[in-house]
Parts: sequence; C-alpha cells; structure tokens
Amino acid sequence: QVQLVESGGGLVQAGGSLRLSCAASGRTLSNYAISWFRQAPGKEREFVAAITWSGGSTYYADSVKGRFTISRDNAKNTVYLQMNSLKPEDTAVYYCAAGNKILLQATGWEYKNVYKYWGQGTQVTVSS
Repeated sequence: QVQLVESGGGLVQAGGSLRLSCAASGRTLSNYAISWFRQAPGKEREFVAAITWSGGSTYYADSVKGRFTISRDNAKNTVYLQMNSLKPEDTAVYYCAAGNKILLQATGWEYKNVYKYWGQGTQVTVSS
C-alpha cells in the first residue's frame, strides 16, 4: 500500500505562484511514478505532470509546460509541484497519484486507470 497526502493549495492571484507537496508513505516507490492531476468543476480529471521515482524523468501536459515544475525529494518521500504564472484556468482540485512506472511508460501518463493510489486532493484557486 502507498498513502499519498497532498498539501499546499490555496487562493492566489493570477500571475502568482504556489508549491504543492505530495507526501508518500508505505511501500518502496522505486518502481513507481508519481503524477499530478487536476479536476475543475464540471470537467474531467486531467493529467498535469509526472516524475519517475528512480531516475527523476519528468513529463508535462502542454498546458503547463514552462510554468509548472515537478520534482522529488527522495529523503523526504515527497513530490512537489511548483506552479508559477498561475492563470484562472488553473483553478481546480489537484491530486497526486502513484502508478507502476513501466505500465505508465507503455500506456501514457494521462491514463487515470493505470494509477493505483490517489491522494485526497488539495484546492487551488486562482483569482483574476
């Protein structure tokens, strides 16, 4: 089992920044990738960014490239999402998720069903 707990959400003005954290506990994560997804009201949950636990390869949705950065701290078992130049359309509940790295590399990072573990989410609201 892997437990994931997100934190760091809040209210920020457009153009501002926030850093989300995803603290992982439980089994070893060496075979996993951790991703961030987001879900706005009335919309599907969408992929934002992913990082492999070993190796640290990163992947981003086109909508956040150049503005968001995903990183990890192995010693703290934590994945971060640094969000800069925030826009009102970034408003959503942000979730972190863990899935098998090999499966995700084969199927694609955006396939939600491949992720085995999910956090409870943290709200990000960007005001215009």
